[in-house]
Order: sequence, then structure tokens, then C-alpha cells
Amino acid sequence: MIFSNIYKKIYKEIKKYPNIVIARHIGADPDALGSQFALRELIKNKFPKKQVYAIGNPSSRFKFMGILDKIDEIDKENTLLIVLDTPDIKRIDSVHLDDYKHIIKIDHHPFVEKFASIELIEDSASSTCQLIIEFLLKNHLKFDDSVAKNLYLGVISDTGRFMHNYTSKRTFELITILLEKSNIDFTSLYEPLYMRPLSEVRFQGYILENMTVTDNGVAYIKITEEMLKEFDVDSASAGNIISDLKCVSEILIWIFLTEDKKSNLIRANIRSRGPIINEIAAIYGGGGHKFASGARLTSWSQADNLIKDLDNTSEKYIEEINAE
Repeated sequence: MIFSNIYKKIYKEIKKYPNIVIARHIGADPDALGSQFALRELIKNKFPKKQVYAIGNPSSRFKFMGILDKIDEIDKENTLLIVLDTPDIKRIDSVHLDDYKHIIKIDHHPFVEKFASIELIEDSASSTCQLIIEFLLKNHLKFDDSVAKNLYLGVISDTGRFMHNYTSKRTFELITILLEKSNIDFTSLYEPLYMRPLSEVRFQGYILENMTVTDNGVAYIKITEEMLKEFDVDSASAGNIISDLKCVSEILIWIFLTEDKKSNLIRANIRSRGPIINEIAAIYGGGGHKFASGARLTSWSQADNLIKDLDNTSEKYIEEINAE
């Protein structure tokens, strides 16, 4: 566990600057958004005179969590940039690091590259929201129900409702404190988080019916823009569905490859329940956690190579398990 002095050091930096910009990774999820909105409100509540902005492209699916800010004009010499839930520069949403002299990173992903003067990285933490709970407790910050809701949403989303193996005793301790010190009805938060349109449920049925499963337990499907239009879903829908394959006994690794013609990319969402996958994702310019990673590919042939590499990884994993 990171010593509490880094949390206090971050707090001292926040106190220095009249302007705070809070960024996170592209393709916002509840942990990124929850930590963003919670930190914004914590700073505003403690320092009402500061200008605090949570920025990035919005997510229509998670709009119930809060509203993002737009910056018209800001004195960047007197601005602190805080980047949340993002291990590398290329994945930061809507920010050019060269515009900022003062940068802090708070992240729970494995280290990829250093880009901030202060970096709080704890890859054993369940989520960045867990780190923000640590931050507010170490600095004795008061928080309201709005902050508690967003932090709870971020933790339960990134842990899969506490199912993933990086959920720890500390995760439960912090959530208990969060609930004891707030008045949130946490059961009511699940409905907006997991509510899906019928079109997405039908799309899920298509994926389950048409995905390929290799002899080594690797499931994959190539999702074209034509498929997305046919089912009237967006490219984020694949990411919303991917966790549902975790409990299929014949599958060890599963990959959703989603075409994005506008960006001229193929987005690879990769999950595992045994083989380590982030090392393979890194070869393709991506990364993430050992069992939950992603990459941005430039061609279907590159996607085929990724599938082959992950299939080899799964084969070796099976051999090692059988040899024990």
C-alpha cells in the first residue's frame, strides 16, 4: 500500500493552484467518470474559490453520473492538471500535456510510462475510485452523498460488483466507511448502471450465437460498423456486454473486435479468467490489467495476429495447468 504521505503531497499541490483540470482516459467508464466527478466536488467543497474542471468526451450511457465541463479560457501557468485512471499519454482524453507544467497522475493500472511530476500508482487497488476514497480519508476531507455515489459506482463497476480478483479486504473496508459516512441508498444505484436498451440485449444474443471459440478456449467476434447499424447500437455496446462471458466454462480468453471507421481503428476489448493478457495487448500498443486489457488496431490482419497470439497464450496456460 502506498504510504499516506503521497496523498498529503497531492493535497498540498491542490492547495497551491487557483485552477484545477481533471482529465481521464478515452472511452470513459464509471471508474474514470466517478473518480473525476468525485474529486472535482471534493476540491470545490474544500476550496470554493478554485476553478475546477472535469473534462473529456461525454458518455451517453453514463450521463446520469454527472456533467462534464468545457474550458473556454484558462491561465495554464497557474493550473494543475490531474490525470486519473490513465497509465499512458496516448490514452488521455482531450488534453495536450505540453500545455501544462504541473501534472499529477492517480491510477490503478500497471505502470506504463511516467508523464507527471507526482505519480500515485497502486496497481493492487481495485479502482481509481478506491484511491480517491483513500485520498479523502487521509486528508480528512468532508464529502456529500453525490461524492459517495460516484465513488461507489466506480468501485462496483471496476470490480464487477466485487467479483474480480483485485477486490481486496481494503476495498471492503473503504466501501464500508463510505456507506457509514453517507446516506446513499446503494441498491438504487445498480439500475441506472446496468440498465440496457432492448437493441443491446438482442445484439448480445447475436454475439453469443456467432462468436468463434478456438480449441484453446479463446472466444472472439469481429464486429463491423454494418453490424452496429443493423442492431442500432453504438461501438460502446461491445464493452458493455463483454463481462457477461466471465462464467462460461469453455472460455478462458474472450476478445471483441469492434470496427470504428471514423477513427480508422479496430478497438479490441480483451478479457481473461486465467491467462495473463496485458503483455500481449502491450505488443499491439495497448495495455491494461492482467485479466482486462484493450488495444487499438489498424487492420483486420493485425486483429488476426492478436487472436493468434492470445490463442498461443491460452494454449501455454492450459499446458502449465495440466502439468501441475
